[in-house]
Amino acid sequence: MLVTQILPLDKKRSRIWLDEEFAFVLYKGELRRFNIKEGEELGSESYNEIMNEVLPKRAKLRAMNLLKSHTYTFKQLRDKLSEGLYPAEITELAIEYVASYGYLDDERLAEEYIRIHLSDKSKMRIKQDLLRKGVPADVITKAFENCDDEGFVPDEISQIKKLLEKRKFDPNQNKDPKEKAKQFSYLVSKGYKTDTIRKVLGSYDDYE
Repeated sequence: MLVTQILPLDKKRSRIWLDEEFAFVLYKGELRRFNIKEGEELGSESYNEIMNEVLPKRAKLRAMNLLKSHTYTFKQLRDKLSEGLYPAEITELAIEYVASYGYLDDERLAEEYIRIHLSDKSKMRIKQDLLRKGVPADVITKAFENCDDEGFVPDEISQIKKLLEKRKFDPNQNKDPKEKAKQFSYLVSKGYKTDTIRKVLGSYDDYE
């Protein structure tokens, strides 16, 4: 393979192109170690060592360090490693590695998120949050089922009442249709179902 381009990424690292295609990022010391120079060939032995030893080890360490300080979904960790310009196959190796030790578990993450936010977020909002984090829909459904079995069930009626209290709105005192409609729209935007909202605000027919 021909080293067609070497461009500095920062003071310590450079991006390497092989046969006109971006290949990987290496440290300056590694460029010297493997005698990588622009316009010269990179031998198969050196290439295999980089792809099978150097980069996998680095990506695994990077994944472990990321997980020490933050909880990631599979997608989030994959995105973080991709930001580090690791080749796709190296990224997957690192993800498989940390997952094999139980450090990466979308279902467990979803369950923890559900338990934490059952008191302050609607079920729909929790689902939307988890989807944005990259948790698959079927995994979210399973996580909710597991939490339900454990007795972790969202009390959305109480949540709505608390939100209305913060907004200084009392549905029993304020009968203004426009104001009720305003609160209704706000609660819908928070992910609460219309039937649940009506139980607190009263029939929406009164102020449509």
